[in-house]
Formats: sequence, structure tokens, C-alpha cells
Amino acid sequence: MVVYLVAFAMTATASPEPAAAPAANAADPNEKICENMAQIGSRLAKRRVCATRAEWAERRLQDRQDAEKIQRSITGSTCSGVKTNGSSVC
Repeated sequence: MVVYLVAFAMTATASPEPAAAPAANAADPNEKICENMAQIGSRLAKRRVCATRAEWAERRLQDRQDAEKIQRSITGSTCSGVKTNGSSVC
């Protein structure tokens, strides 16, 4: 069961392929980007999800934090990973 949760978290954080990403507007946080995301439970089905660059960045950050939270809960570690004077603070 635990392995399934980790595998699910890792697939949820995998970044999907961008449908179109022009380099000229890379800095515009309000630009709408659409991506095809694989449906969970299907090898072929994909769904198109559209959001702004800022929303995609927030989603990636949230996914990364969720994956780290699951990994910490599995290992029982409470370490935040913050280093002070070269040593980890846990």
C-alpha cells in the first residue's frame, strides 16, 4: 500500500508535455498554456488542461510539496532540510 502511494505521488508530480510553449512569451505569467495529461487508469486516454503560467508553477510547487510530505511520512523523518551553519536542522 505504501509503495502504491509513493508511486502515485511520483506519477502525479511528473510534468506533462507542453502542447505549445513559444520562447518569446516565456516571462508572461498570465499567458494561457494547455497541456495534454495522461488519464490515470488508462494507457491511451489523455485530457487537455489549460491554465496560466503562474497557475502551472503553483501546481508544480504544490505537487512537489505533497510528494515530499508523503515521503517524510513514510520514512518518519521530520527533518525540514534547512541547513544552518552547514548542518541540517531536524
